[in-house]
Amino acid sequence: MGGQAVLEGVMMRAPGAMAVAVRRGDGRLVVLDEPWRPFWTHPFIRRLMEAPVMRGGLVLVESVVNGLGALGFAAEQAEGDAYRGPRAAALLPVLAVLGVQSPRGARAPAIGTLLLSVTFALGLFVGLPHLLAWLVSWLTGGGWDVDSFAFHLLDGVFKLGIFVGYISLISRIPEIARVFEYHGAEHKVVNAFERGRPLQLDEVRLQGTFHARCGTSFVLVVLLVSVAVFSAILPLVPPISEHPILNHLAMILLKLPLMLPLAGLAYELNRWASQHPGAAGVNLLVSPGRWMQRLTVREPDDAQLEVSLAAIRVALHREGRGSEGQEAPADVRVFEGLPDVEAAYPLS
Repeated sequence: MGGQAVLEGVMMRAPGAMAVAVRRGDGRLVVLDEPWRPFWTHPFIRRLMEAPVMRGGLVLVESVVNGLGALGFAAEQAEGDAYRGPRAAALLPVLAVLGVQSPRGARAPAIGTLLLSVTFALGLFVGLPHLLAWLVSWLTGGGWDVDSFAFHLLDGVFKLGIFVGYISLISRIPEIARVFEYHGAEHKVVNAFERGRPLQLDEVRLQGTFHARCGTSFVLVVLLVSVAVFSAILPLVPPISEHPILNHLAMILLKLPLMLPLAGLAYELNRWASQHPGAAGVNLLVSPGRWMQRLTVREPDDAQLEVSLAAIRVALHREGRGSEGQEAPADVRVFEGLPDVEAAYPLS
């Protein structure tokens, strides 16, 4: 079971089911109940998604595509001027790089939003840090170039600084602050589910807001791994030209495709840490993500917990119906409150 915070709601997914629950302005719950449809359908790619390291990069792409779809549905359903028009459209690429995406789930977004989000993320966390490191080297006369360890280490420092600063800055946006509260509601409910606790409001209140598989932690681990790998390997890459500008542009272009295997390595680290919470070194491995989640996960209120409970109940209900239920068409239903959802989606 995985999840994602969206605008005024939560998306939950199971291996064959997906649900998005959103709180409308009038207090009612609207729930999207549909089978989970994999983004990758080719048999060869599906086999790759079972291979360690390879699966992480593919899951990341699938996560961004499906996560934006869930955000789009939530923006359509949430009432109020804050979630309509150009402001809502501008929030989607911002949310796409928060790391709140789930490993699966949701509808396909508009191709323009997808391309904008990917370009924005790569430019912010790959291109900009490299250019800043180049600028500092030039201004200080340090003589650092792409063949030096110092250059790529400085690039990594800028990368991490931009990520933390970006998260801190956008947390001041009221809509994003609300998403962080729903992020906490999602974590609490998933924690209760994974610990075998009853999916009830009184029980999920007691759960913690930290989760080792959180997308925020995943993004941070990707950045940390990229700093270590780039600093160790990229200085060994021979220059392609005598002109520094061409060498820097080539290095930026080389970094872009390398982010996928690095994401795969980070995925395996996060996966191992979540499966072996008591193993030696796990606390050290998850500590950066735990610190980062202090920025992106906030304590939810009961109304937000109810939304998260509705999403997980609907996803589990469809998953429990078996293959026949998974083939059912998408269903959007509106409820007055959580008791109505519990009655409509009983769990065996």
